[in-house]
Amino acid sequence: MKKKSPAKKVIKWFLSLIGLFLLYVIIAILHATVTDYQPDETVALKPAFTAQPQIIKDSSLTFMIWNIGYGGLGAKSDFFYEDEGNLTSGKSDIRPDKSTSEAYFKGIQKTIQDHPADFYLLQEVDTSSKRSYFRNQFKEIHEVIPSYFGSFATNYNVKRVPLPVLQPFNVYGKVVGGLGTYSKYQPDITTRLQLPGNYAWPTRVFQLDRCVAYQEFPLANGHKLIVMNVHNSAFDKGGELKKQQMEFIKKLALSAYQNNNYVVIGGDWNQNPPGFRPTIYQPGYTTKTAIPIPLDAFPEGWVWAYAPDFPTNRSVKDPYVKGETPVTTIDFFLLSPNLQAKNIRVINLDFEFSDHQPVFLELGMK
Repeated sequence: MKKKSPAKKVIKWFLSLIGLFLLYVIIAILHATVTDYQPDETVALKPAFTAQPQIIKDSSLTFMIWNIGYGGLGAKSDFFYEDEGNLTSGKSDIRPDKSTSEAYFKGIQKTIQDHPADFYLLQEVDTSSKRSYFRNQFKEIHEVIPSYFGSFATNYNVKRVPLPVLQPFNVYGKVVGGLGTYSKYQPDITTRLQLPGNYAWPTRVFQLDRCVAYQEFPLANGHKLIVMNVHNSAFDKGGELKKQQMEFIKKLALSAYQNNNYVVIGGDWNQNPPGFRPTIYQPGYTTKTAIPIPLDAFPEGWVWAYAPDFPTNRSVKDPYVKGETPVTTIDFFLLSPNLQAKNIRVINLDFEFSDHQPVFLELGMK
């Protein structure tokens, strides 16, 4: 029998490896497709924690919004997906080590505890994710504000994110996260509303299912306070998903404003507010994700409330270096015409615990 040449053996071995890798990719995509999270367009949310039922009598209320970055994107962290891409992590983090993750999260808890507010609208809160060491962050945040109502709207539920693709034994893994909303008051209605638009298959089965966490609170004047917690699409080439999501939010907000209800929308918009100058913090800086919201996005009288004194978001391609890392503002509020922003400020932490900074708002009812 004629022996195979060394070159043919190498080729056969190489082709076998390629075949095994392709099989792995196919299985990963099929698994994600079969287990794909597909929520209904409207889902009534059962409160995870309840507060004492009471009608809101105060004409002045306080809010804090914060994308906590699942306790994994503090100042020391960089993120492989924005730096190396989806094939390999290179020198970037897939997740921080456990002790660093715990330190970030303790800082998040303390910041919330040290800044009392009537409402907390939080994004990227994990309940069972490999990236945050399967900590139930939603529950543990409630432990520092134990008397508050709390509801959770899932917007990321994937059994296994197989990235980086070339590191199958060290991938992003299971993710369950979403929008955590807490308040001193008990709402009458708490609903998850699916936002329109998504990526093409197979990308969509590994991505977030964006939504609005919608709540209605009774007021002493007989009307309602409508509170919406939002986290719009980030990696959206051309901004097409953002346009669809903004149109949905606009229709929802204008409808909620009917009958003299009061509307507060806050969160991570992944866009600059209308009229915001991207170069305000660093001349010449632009970013593909923080495209501005058009000036005519909402009717006259609606108020975009943001604080330009400090940025609210940083690039996570590298660990944070003050004055060098690209920064911008994408976390802010939208208020209906019958509300006024009395005071708004960024709680400047120099991105110590998250790639976003919390924003604190005091508003008044007209």
